[in-house]
Amino acid sequence: MSAKGVPGRISFVIPCYRSEGTITRVVEEIRETVSERPEYDYEIICVNDCSPDGVWNVLLGLAREDKRIKLVNFAMNRGKHSAILAGHSFVTGQYVVDMDDDCQSPVNNLWVLLDLVRDDECDVATANYYEKKESAFKRFGSGVNKYTTAVMLEKPVELHIDNFLVMKRFVSDAILRYKNPYPFFEGLVFSVTRRVRVVMMEQRDRGDDNSTGYTFKKSLSLWLNGLTAFSVKPLRIASLMGMVFAAIGFLWGIIILLKKFVFHTIEVLGYTSLAAIMLFSTGVMMLMLGMLGEYIGRIYISLNNMAQYIITETVNIENDSDDQEEREER
Repeated sequence: MSAKGVPGRISFVIPCYRSEGTITRVVEEIRETVSERPEYDYEIICVNDCSPDGVWNVLLGLAREDKRIKLVNFAMNRGKHSAILAGHSFVTGQYVVDMDDDCQSPVNNLWVLLDLVRDDECDVATANYYEKKESAFKRFGSGVNKYTTAVMLEKPVELHIDNFLVMKRFVSDAILRYKNPYPFFEGLVFSVTRRVRVVMMEQRDRGDDNSTGYTFKKSLSLWLNGLTAFSVKPLRIASLMGMVFAAIGFLWGIIILLKKFVFHTIEVLGYTSLAAIMLFSTGVMMLMLGMLGEYIGRIYISLNNMAQYIITETVNIENDSDDQEEREER
């Protein structure tokens, strides 16, 4: 398939996890929305990220009724960003839409985003929300991640990829060149293009009573991916802090010598102050060593060719591509 994809076809990519009660409504709304413009064809690629509920059986039922619904099943849970990349590896359309499986993505605003991309006003159009419908803890984590990625990727804070977006096919093809574990979707998009438009919208409530699938562990892992995947700034900050601490230590030593041999006013520092300084400096050193170890560990895992994901089954997807085996174990 060429980088332009099939003209007039929209490829929807939906990572699925604990969405047994919502995915049917999401698919139905996509059908209703696309029917508003008959000139567009569509396909829906649902990736089951080893969900613990019965969403795979629901997806199988949908796929039997409609061949435009294509399914990908993971052997193990690999996280939302890996599931998105897996879905992108099977798209055939000219435009690619990423969205969630919990009814929160405002699909009725699809044409607002797609028209911006179609008219070449941007390469990626993404929704952003006036108010995030999530817990205070999740909002705090999202805020930290947003500011971290702004620094790491050198972009404005307000330019943020959210859970509902439309992109040109060439962007999708380009991000698939990333073959290593620990994918960070926002970083991949901004490594391809900076022609990104943000459209403010109202986010919907979840379509079920489930909480977010992002636990503290997963949120921390995502934050580390954003921190280390596309920038060496943390290592440069560590070097800078090392130089600052060395300079402070050198100057303090000079001051001590001057007090002792010139001014004869040397004071004996208290153990409390000395212990506080040692604990602080040692803590900083351990933090930086941990960061360095994180980089080295990720390099080691990447060199071992650890797969981003392993696919056990696909439905309604033709297996006539030469790189099908690579797709199934990336």
